[in-house]
Amino acid sequence: MEKTLQREFQSVEGFGVRVGEPELELTVVMPCLNEAETLEVCIRKALTSIEEAGIAGEVVIADNGSTDGSQEIAERCGARVVAVAAKGYGSALSGGIAAARGRYVIMGDADDSYDFTNLVPFVEKLREGYDLVMGNRFLGGILPGAMPPLHRYLGNPVLTTIGRIFFRSPCGDFHCGLRGFSRDAILGLDLRTTGMEFASEMVVKATLHGLRMTEVPTTLAPDGRSRPPHLRSWRDGWRHLRFLLLYSPRWLFLYPGIVLMIVGLAVAGWLIPGPRVVRGVTFDVHTLLYATLAVFLGFQAATFAVFTKVFAISEGLLPEDPALNRVFRYVTLESGLIVGGLLVAFGLGDSIFALYLWGARSFGPLDPSAVLRIIIPAVISLALGCQIVLSSFFLSVLGLRRR
Repeated sequence: MEKTLQREFQSVEGFGVRVGEPELELTVVMPCLNEAETLEVCIRKALTSIEEAGIAGEVVIADNGSTDGSQEIAERCGARVVAVAAKGYGSALSGGIAAARGRYVIMGDADDSYDFTNLVPFVEKLREGYDLVMGNRFLGGILPGAMPPLHRYLGNPVLTTIGRIFFRSPCGDFHCGLRGFSRDAILGLDLRTTGMEFASEMVVKATLHGLRMTEVPTTLAPDGRSRPPHLRSWRDGWRHLRFLLLYSPRWLFLYPGIVLMIVGLAVAGWLIPGPRVVRGVTFDVHTLLYATLAVFLGFQAATFAVFTKVFAISEGLLPEDPALNRVFRYVTLESGLIVGGLLVAFGLGDSIFALYLWGARSFGPLDPSAVLRIIIPAVISLALGCQIVLSSFFLSVLGLRRR
């Protein structure tokens, strides 16, 4: 009986995958856009590493429209070329991963900066059952000139720290381009970004979906190209940061909103009884107005967090959140209407009381400081009450089961 496993692949348009091709253990995927200078040495290193380790594997070059003969070089060196029409680093890698025949995939740039001669540690961790094995350049060593100081001491550490805080990711090098993973596990994440932020999306989604992750030290050497890299520091750094923020409604909306509401409520409660003097500075209704504005903006930000989370889950961008499901057992359309209605009623009552005081003075001049201490809470109560009612209906629409 043949020991070679057969696997029926679904056809992937544009990636040249054929039904009935044998499954290998490992595919090394390299995105390529005019890498003629370094492509051959990268392919030969990867193939040598695969052969020496006795691994059934292949090298796939995900070509993103090279015009320097990279395709011919790859084929001559024994790699399989997959043409990916959609532009971008993420698009190229997605195409290469989809076309891979290996159970495991190791991806790495074709600029000769990553060590393709040392793939065995990645494969060993994957064999142990890990779904994603990240290389860590800070543990393995960064050779002189391999990484610009801006990336080494600011970009990578800051973005990695943000990723670890926002998503509780175990990765110590969020943007290492050399990483191995289970092909099926990563395809199951439905990665969608097309640019450099693809690297962040993979780590974030793997963390959120509870995939088993670990790291192995790897080295980074200066790339062997004579031309500048495709990476643009500030543009691509912003794209990574933007992705991390958009995928974390909690940190983008919820936590800032809660802070605004707490500070606003504290200041408002402090000022409603009367003006306060601190070191000769008088805080009066003007400060009270800004405090209530902070409460309203904070509530708005918090509701945006919930809207974003519910929408992202319904669209499959984020996994189900058990904590949010527990909250929705109590936060329903009906409970929202009740709370919103009570706030509206309070605001109307307070407004009527202010009108009564005005009538008691024959609708003449009033003390602004005294009256605004009644009017401002009434207005914010009306605004928050209406906002809660409208938000409750909108959440109910988002929560409708769609076919």
